[in-house]
Amino acid sequence: MAMNGAQSLIHTLVDADVDVCFTNPGTSEMHFVAALDDVPQVRGVLGLSEGVVTGAADGYGRVAGKPAATLLHLGPGLANGIANLHNARRAHTPVVNVIGDHATYHKKFDAPLESDIEALAGSLNGWVRRSSSTADVGADAAAAVAAAKDAPGRVATLILPADVSWGEGGSPAAPVPPRAPRPVASAVVKAVAEVLRGDEPVAVLVGGAGCREAGMRALSRIAKATSAKPFAETFPARIERGAGLPNIERLGYLAEQVAYQLDGVRHIVVAGTRPPVSFFAYPGKASDLVPEGARVHTLAEVGDDVVAALEELADEVAEGVEPDLAPAQRPELPTGDLTPQNWAQVIGALLPEGAIVSDEANTSGLLVPMATAGAPRHDVLTLTGGAIGQGMPVATGAAIAAPDRPVINLESDGSALYTVQSLWTQARENLNVTTVVLNNRAYAILRMELQRVGAESSGPKAGSLLDLSTPDLDFVRMAEGFGVPATRAKTAEQLAEQFRRAVSEPGPHLIEAMVPPLL
Repeated sequence: MAMNGAQSLIHTLVDADVDVCFTNPGTSEMHFVAALDDVPQVRGVLGLSEGVVTGAADGYGRVAGKPAATLLHLGPGLANGIANLHNARRAHTPVVNVIGDHATYHKKFDAPLESDIEALAGSLNGWVRRSSSTADVGADAAAAVAAAKDAPGRVATLILPADVSWGEGGSPAAPVPPRAPRPVASAVVKAVAEVLRGDEPVAVLVGGAGCREAGMRALSRIAKATSAKPFAETFPARIERGAGLPNIERLGYLAEQVAYQLDGVRHIVVAGTRPPVSFFAYPGKASDLVPEGARVHTLAEVGDDVVAALEELADEVAEGVEPDLAPAQRPELPTGDLTPQNWAQVIGALLPEGAIVSDEANTSGLLVPMATAGAPRHDVLTLTGGAIGQGMPVATGAAIAAPDRPVINLESDGSALYTVQSLWTQARENLNVTTVVLNNRAYAILRMELQRVGAESSGPKAGSLLDLSTPDLDFVRMAEGFGVPATRAKTAEQLAEQFRRAVSEPGPHLIEAMVPPLL
């Protein structure tokens, strides 16, 4: 069968088990769009903005454990989607990023959409290649998939010029094996074991794949046997929680929280993550959050087989020790007007079994981990890179990756507005996503940061830039405009009734929870 470049690309993706493409295409990608009809194995999913496309690919990859493709329109399309690709980079999510470009002979004319795509893609610290000929597209695509899957996962960007896409003479390429996680030497494990057996206090900080069940169980065994303090990284890409699993505390967002958690610690063991640093710089405060005088010991680098290393370490220092597991225990359903505290209790009381929680509740969600610790087993996907606008598209991609599981999106109002178009894709694809928007009519986290950086101000100009009222936002009407049924809750009883109904019915739903700001 004669193929053009786009057809050979899509056939190569399918052969490498990439069967979902999130897209917001343009003129230079039309041959790729047309080729989708020739390959029914690929599910094409339209997003109304590139931030939705890239965030959905991130959510899909975190849950499916394999990459989806994106299809974006030239440099501006990539630029529009780069914030959520930044989050994907920080999550080590495998993503195959296909960027259409002008035809090779057209670039010299500096047309309005001409830009330096390589420079934009290079900022993601991933893999970047430009296909230079139709005959090479299949091999380039196979290399891109392998690069995305290379442990621990990354964004691989393939730039596809329009004439390379429409040119004849393409052929699919066989899948290329990705690099597996690197094994950790037994000598490293034994050296860390000696630290744990010592007389000085130790904390163990785990990230990446170590935040899944096997890693959490091993970490709990280590902590129980040695009295080390166990922590998960502050923003894990995916952490498994709930009844029957260890309840491992996450390291705090605020430097003051971390200082409290690590108080007295003389050794920090890191596995699958890096030593803790402050999220931002603050006047007169340290950026390095490792306690003064404490030593850092690396059990497993990012990209190493962190789970195998943790299990070997557990066998070394905790032979025969069983992990501590969270009991099945839910909060009582609260009553009265919604508060920053009681809305989380409603979620903890009613969270369905097997849920995937896309958590971008920010300041309104500080009590969610406590409220859900004893809920049925669930996964939590967090804001890994700090670029807000992740929660809704990540929930969208997660629902496509796991259509048999309920997806719960806990979303702050300010963050929701970055990618609220995700609701349209959820409606179009009939995805089982329940979105709870915490509407406190403020950038509450920035109110806190205004004080923390020493820029305190009570003036009207500063206050207005952190305020989301005047006019008030109406998420019920927004959701309905995108085709998603929506309700509003002002009391705990209303939230409970609406949440029960939403998770029991198929398709997407949105609940606007009127929660006052924490600050």
